[in-house]
Amino acid sequence: MGDFFKSARFKILLGVLIMLLFFMLRAAYNNEMAPMLSQIAGAVITPLQKASSTISTTVGNYFQRYAQADQIAQENEQLQEQVNQLREQLVELENYRQENATLKEFLDIKEENPDFELEPAAVVARDPNHRFYSFTIDKGALAGVALRDPVISPEGLVGVISEVGYNWAKVTTILDVEVNVGAYDIRTRDIGLITGDISLAAQGRCKLTYLPRESSATAGDLVVTNGGGLFPKDLVVGEIVNVAFDKGEISLFAEVQPAADIQTLTDVMVIKSFYGQEESDDE
Repeated sequence: MGDFFKSARFKILLGVLIMLLFFMLRAAYNNEMAPMLSQIAGAVITPLQKASSTISTTVGNYFQRYAQADQIAQENEQLQEQVNQLREQLVELENYRQENATLKEFLDIKEENPDFELEPAAVVARDPNHRFYSFTIDKGALAGVALRDPVISPEGLVGVISEVGYNWAKVTTILDVEVNVGAYDIRTRDIGLITGDISLAAQGRCKLTYLPRESSATAGDLVVTNGGGLFPKDLVVGEIVNVAFDKGEISLFAEVQPAADIQTLTDVMVIKSFYGQEESDDE
């Protein structure tokens, strides 16, 4: 114990205490003790006050967010409903836009063929397993659609009505082996018969059969209907892509690429009547 009082540590500690006592006596003499104590208290209390304020603010914000949760949920539901309504409006606008574009294209056909009675229709179903790409439209007997009515697109002939319901009808395309359409090469005037072919249908093509052996029909020639019977005259069918001899080399046939994109059509027009149709049917 005696060694401690003689040590350097004790001497340093004693010096610090003496200096503190000196400053305290000096402050008391000069009336500065209260401000000094106030500063010491402030130095200790201020961090505590800051921490308390931070904790209080954080807790308050948490409970405020919790109290507003129901309100936010309701606002989100209202916003989602508005988004859904806007989406529905966009769908309707896009449908109107497409319908207007389609009707404009068909209006040109009507102007060129004032005798046509046309009925616009949309493709509503396809049979993915059908090799000749038949499809169903959304118009039927209620709209005046009847069996054997020709079906066209703005580009050209598509097929013929083969089944009719009250508000639907089935279209058999010109790629089908059951469809026969009188047609001719517009350049050579050679007449033949448009019909389907199983192997060509896989390529989206049909064939023009019974061309004369001496025909000069060639790739690039345009093929149109020759009129009479079920189809009006000069409906575009498609373009010849190849010419070859038929079986037995008695006549020629031509592979024809239809002008209408039969595999991806979304809108068509049914020709419900045209000039000469009744006379042909009566025959």
